Amino acid sequence: MRLMLFCFAMVGLGACSGGFSEGPDEFSVVPQSPLEQPVSYSDLPEPVPGGSNLADLRPNADAVAALGGRTQAGGIPASDTGIVTYASRFGVDPAIRSVLFAEDERFRARISRRGIFGGQRENKYFSTYRSQALDAYAELERFRAAGISVPTAPPER
Repeated sequence: MRLMLFCFAMVGLGACSGGFSEGPDEFSVVPQSPLEQPVSYSDLPEPVPGGSNLADLRPNADAVAALGGRTQAGGIPASDTGIVTYASRFGVDPAIRSVLFAEDERFRARISRRGIFGGQRENKYFSTYRSQALDAYAELERFRAAGISVPTAPPER
């Protein structure tokens, strides 16, 4: 009788515990930028509903800055104007994304008629686009044959 009473007491107390707690989750804590005192309160911009403030996190801008890049409000940095001018010397098509999407859609439709995409569950992405990919080793040998110094080579196969 005592053993049965002890078992019921243990089960009853165990049910009240609510499980084991592993403590706080350190990855759910999001650090904020430190608050800064403005130089002049009268020079602060008017608050905008849904706008950002100086203490908000900006992960994209922080990553660019951490990798040595420059963040700016917009436009092309002065150091990049030469490369942008050279890349756009034959003109810039403002609809390039939609054109490329339509071309890729036609390519995938043509391939699916051959049975690569049609009705199969496995991912055939890499085998579908293999003909459009560069072979790193062939390019390495082509550069070396042309006398171009290649500081790093792709890893061994």
